[in-house]
Amino acid sequence: MRKGFLSIFLAPLMMGCGVYSFTGTNISPDIETITVQNFPNLSGSGPADLSQIFTEGLRETYQQNTNLEVIMQSADLTVNGEIVSYTILPVAPSADEVAELNRLKIRVKVNFFNKMDPEQDFENKEFSFFSDYSRSVNLQDIETELIEEIFEQIYLEIFTETVANW
Repeated sequence: MRKGFLSIFLAPLMMGCGVYSFTGTNISPDIETITVQNFPNLSGSGPADLSQIFTEGLRETYQQNTNLEVIMQSADLTVNGEIVSYTILPVAPSADEVAELNRLKIRVKVNFFNKMDPEQDFENKEFSFFSDYSRSVNLQDIETELIEEIFEQIYLEIFTETVANW
C-alpha cells in the first residue's frame, strides 16, 4: 500500500515538460548540436588573443551547461559575431582632475540562428559589461583578470538569451 501511495505521489513530480534542465536551459530535445564561430576582435584594442579567449570561453559555457555537442559547422544552433569595443574610460575624477577609477568595458555583437525554431533567431544584438580598477594599479598587471570577469558576465547573458529563454 505504501509503495502504491508513493508511486501515485511521486509520478507527477518525476514527469515534466521534458526540456527543462537544472542549468535553466529550455532546449528542445530535437536540438543536439551548436556551432560557436570565431568572434574576431574588431575593436582595434586589447590583447592579441582576445578573440581566441572569448570564442573558447563561450564554447566552454555551452559545453559545461548543456548536453549540446559543439561542432564546427552545420549545427542546429549557430552563434557568431564580433568584439566591437574594448575601451578604457576614467569614471571617478578626483580633486586634481585625475581619475581615481578607470573602467574597462567590452562590447560584443552577437548573431544567433536556430534551425529548428527560426523565430528565436536574432542578429546584431549587443552584450557588454565592464569592470572598474584603481588608477594606482597598472592595467597590464590585472588585465587578464578583468577580461575574465567581464567575459564571464557576457557569456552568461548570451547563454541566457540563446538557450535559457528566461
